[in-house]
Amino acid sequence: MRRGATLLELALTLVIMGLMLAIALPRLRGFADSLAVNRAALDIITAHRRARISAILQSRVIELTIDANDLAIRPRGATTDLWHAAGPAASQVTLAGPQRTITFSPVGVSLGLSNASFQLSRGAATRTVVVSRLGRVRLAP
Repeated sequence: MRRGATLLELALTLVIMGLMLAIALPRLRGFADSLAVNRAALDIITAHRRARISAILQSRVIELTIDANDLAIRPRGATTDLWHAAGPAASQVTLAGPQRTITFSPVGVSLGLSNASFQLSRGAATRTVVVSRLGRVRLAP
């Protein structure tokens, strides 16, 4: 009775595994891009909800700054942040457009021109976060 594998069997197994990996890798990359874009979109939605609730609970005007590199919540006119997180660029997700600041009144309604759309993309995956003036946030495909 013989034990082990021959060199030919081992080489054939490695070739088959390599072919399977070559087929699966592009699909896995697309899946990873989709996950990163969805995570970045959820981070923006979470920051928006956190800023709105902070304005209501503290009964003061709160500003949410959304930039490719960071998300920040601070009281109007303050120099220090109440909350700060990395922006979409930290996970190689592109945020289209310039920096936006959304201002929330003490009752939780946005002030000024607060309607906004944030388009996020990485690879072939894209998502859009749509913010209304009344504080509604939705995720568009």
